[in-house]
Amino acid sequence: MFYKSLIFLAFFSITCIASSDIRNLDSFKASFTQVITSSSKNVIEYKGEVFIKKSGKILWKYETPVVKNVYINNDFAIVDEPELEQAIFTQLDSEINIIKLLNSSKKSSENNYITNIDDVDYLIKTSNDKIQEITYKDKLENSVDIKFSNVVQNSDISDEIFKFEVPDSYDIIKK
Repeated sequence: MFYKSLIFLAFFSITCIASSDIRNLDSFKASFTQVITSSSKNVIEYKGEVFIKKSGKILWKYETPVVKNVYINNDFAIVDEPELEQAIFTQLDSEINIIKLLNSSKKSSENNYITNIDDVDYLIKTSNDKIQEITYKDKLENSVDIKFSNVVQNSDISDEIFKFEVPDSYDIIKK
């Protein structure tokens, strides 16, 4: 379930750049709190930082409850799990097409936008032309709410942050 959520996050991360009022975004970075509520009302909360470039590079740095880094470059993902000393390399089903995603969101009200990717509706809430929150219900009926703070848009993000070098002690898993 976690990995399916990651794939949805990858698609949605790029969609963060999708609304017409913020269409000119080249980059996005922020702290986040992600709350996932299952259909049986079990709740898990993740916190960390996210870095996104229009080129399709994404890094989700999870800090709690476990340390985990998710690197995405268009149609390829690496899940770095330092506590388990492993890295999972995954070819995504499709490339994240930034142009298609940029054009997919529609303004639903003054500060709200909606888009649909793979039959999942995503609601993007903004304030002062900055993305503040993303909510959606995934295909497993989990409710996902991601709130952003310390949002910085259109700043320079070095490509170095998106590079993952596998430590010698790691196990590598290919999916």
